[in-house]
Amino acid sequence: MLISQSWLTRILRSANPSFGVDAAELDTGFVRVGFETEGYEAVPETTGPLVLGRVDTVEELEGFKKPIRYCGVNVGRANGTGDLQHIICGARNFRQGDVVVVALPGAVLPGPFEISARKTYGRVSEGMMCSAAELGLARAQTAGIITLPESLLDEAGYALGDDARPVVGLDDTVFDVNVTPDRGYALSARGLARELASSFDLVFRDPADDPVAADLPTDLLAGLPGTDGQLLDVTVDADTGCSRYGLRRVEGVDPTAESPFWMQRELLLCGQRPVNAATDVTNYVMFLLGQPMHAFDGDRITGGLRVHRAEEGSTLTTLDGVERTLSAEDVVISDDAGIQSLAGVMGGSSSEIADDTTTVLFEAAHWDQITVARTCRRHRLSSEASRRFERGTDPAVVEAALDIAAALLCRIAGGTVVEGRTLVGDVPAMPVIAMHTSRPGKVAGTVYPSGTTVSRLTEVGCTVRETGERDADGAKALEVTPPTWRPDLTMPADLVEEVLRLEGLDAIPGIVPVAPAGRGLTPRQRMRRAVGHALAWGGYLEVLPSPFILNDVFDVWGLDADDPRRTTVSVLNPLESDTARIGTTLLPSMIDALRRNVTRGLRDVALYGVEQVTQPTQAEQWSPMPSVTGRPSPEEIRELLDSLPAQPLHVAVLAAGRRELPGTWGPGSTFGPEDALEAARTVARAAGVEFTFRSADHLPWHPGRCAEVVLAGTDTVVGHAGELHPQVCERSGIPARSVALEIDLDALDLTPTFPRPLLSPFPPVLQDVALVLDEAVPAADVEAVLRAGAGDLLEDVRLFDVYRSDDLGEGRRSLTFSLRFRAADRTLTEDEASAAREDAVARAREELGAELRS
Repeated sequence: MLISQSWLTRILRSANPSFGVDAAELDTGFVRVGFETEGYEAVPETTGPLVLGRVDTVEELEGFKKPIRYCGVNVGRANGTGDLQHIICGARNFRQGDVVVVALPGAVLPGPFEISARKTYGRVSEGMMCSAAELGLARAQTAGIITLPESLLDEAGYALGDDARPVVGLDDTVFDVNVTPDRGYALSARGLARELASSFDLVFRDPADDPVAADLPTDLLAGLPGTDGQLLDVTVDADTGCSRYGLRRVEGVDPTAESPFWMQRELLLCGQRPVNAATDVTNYVMFLLGQPMHAFDGDRITGGLRVHRAEEGSTLTTLDGVERTLSAEDVVISDDAGIQSLAGVMGGSSSEIADDTTTVLFEAAHWDQITVARTCRRHRLSSEASRRFERGTDPAVVEAALDIAAALLCRIAGGTVVEGRTLVGDVPAMPVIAMHTSRPGKVAGTVYPSGTTVSRLTEVGCTVRETGERDADGAKALEVTPPTWRPDLTMPADLVEEVLRLEGLDAIPGIVPVAPAGRGLTPRQRMRRAVGHALAWGGYLEVLPSPFILNDVFDVWGLDADDPRRTTVSVLNPLESDTARIGTTLLPSMIDALRRNVTRGLRDVALYGVEQVTQPTQAEQWSPMPSVTGRPSPEEIRELLDSLPAQPLHVAVLAAGRRELPGTWGPGSTFGPEDALEAARTVARAAGVEFTFRSADHLPWHPGRCAEVVLAGTDTVVGHAGELHPQVCERSGIPARSVALEIDLDALDLTPTFPRPLLSPFPPVLQDVALVLDEAVPAADVEAVLRAGAGDLLEDVRLFDVYRSDDLGEGRRSLTFSLRFRAADRTLTEDEASAAREDAVARAREELGAELRS
């Protein structure tokens, strides 16, 4: 939230007149009570003569494309002569007699923009009348110049020609406070000032109880008409979640009146653009008290009001000019003529404040947080009001907000507050939380002075009652009722957190906990780490795959309708509507990561990820929703656990482009299917298992360039590896011939086997064999037959060459294998190795039709 230091300081000084710190100290004060700031920035400096002036003459210049005025401005003796300063101005929001801010020649405005006398529109302009944007008080250009009340000269002791800087408040700093979602009360000057009062050990004076604390007039609410009687008949449907709804009415308002500069200044520094008197009042009260409000044109409201759920498909044109189709979950406010407002988010255009509005109907309410949040997300519409309702507002401040807004509008634009006030609903009762005074100290591992718990909880607004009971250590039992503006305080842990942050998190001693006795990481934890380390050492970069996948990704792949990977878990409240499913495979998220890298210019990419996938047993698998008011029963916990889908741990690898870059060492090489198989072997070595491979047809891989990864010694398929299908690459926006691997790590058998096999001390015998076979025969099948035929003397088989030529014949290829033989108890002879080799070749000839290459 953006807020000026001066506003917070004025609130704190109302009860602590001597309080004053610089910007750095104030920033430290925020951090001390747990509020980080995104930074703070001083209002840009203006140097040179910037003075108060009064517009004494106005001459309308004609013959130009836009209205231009030639003004005579009295700046006293600031120009050295006492004569009128003649200034060209295009603004229309001032009139003769208004007090303005004048930059005389020699002044340098933020930019920097140097002011000098210059000829324009056929006249010489001797300075500039300034707007808030030109003085750095607003981030965007504003519609008109700053106009100040005449009482500034009569009552405040200022004179024409005096320095304007202290009047408009240029010596100020704007803070950007990072307010977490659970602390909606802090999206206001009231809430932030309360926190700073705790940080600097000050007395806090609540502007909701006493508007004078906000530097508002002392007699602001004096003479405000009574509240007896209903202004309008208001009906609030029970299913809307609206606990309080209030209205106040102001009649006879001057529609041409503008909000005073002091109010516009606070709104501008909070990042809000001034609009008109009534709207500015609602925004000011929102930033002051944290209570969002809405202003209806009272003459455009027909009959009574009803707060209800919208009809599915009904429409509303909101204040931003967009016609919105409503859902049955949206809450709206309607009169006899139709829908007038989208509750908690934005008003409708049919009853907005217009240039001729003379009757204003102020609305303040307490809306359900979740309903407002879902409405904003559904319509992609967020506002300052919805930000506060989403985080929770104070239902007890509705009346104060209505009274202050009505009184302010009467001061600014005239008019009369109508007798009576509509108020439907009561302030919801806050929970009573039981705890002992010693609990914060036990949680922090320290001892706080007696009375700390009670004083700190009272400081944040809690009502604390001692029950008279004590625990075994003598600590007092307390019953704590949180304040209405703190709906986040629901259990003892929340109260402990309040005590700890106000006492200072830096005061909590840092004690390294003693590690409990145990056996360390489990075998699966060690395996997961070993797989990640092995792939990283192999040149792959780790990514964290998102669990959410695009709703249509399997249609893009072209999977069959009955493919089990299509059975996914749907999320009821997704972060994004087009990624509302949890993946049954890691590849969609890996492909997204590859595409992002490629679109950013990285053409040679090798990625890996280790994460869980979700594999439900049925298409619609719902989890029960037990009550949150107490701990679930054992039966409910069992039902919850039984409803959870399987979540096996997978590892995925995805690579594209060049595996080895070209250079003086050679032309380089690109990733191919064999690299995916080698990545699988890397995983196998890290996991302590062995894999075999066999040809497969499994989307999104390319048929003929895809292999099943099979756990050695079993028929269990644990994954797939190879080159991705060209159409999948094209539709997914990744390079052609990308290669991928995905393995179910939970399917691997990690049962340790003891004793480990012993290495033979005798030397091996190495022999090669080149076999000519049909192209359709997979190399993995050939390797398996050679292993089976060679017998126990064979220690290892490795394919190291693939050869094709016309001499071999069309559709034929030669596969050359290196065979390593070794005996465990003797030195193996060449004859024994040759005999085993011949047995292996004979079996390959018999089962696969292989021929020795001559």
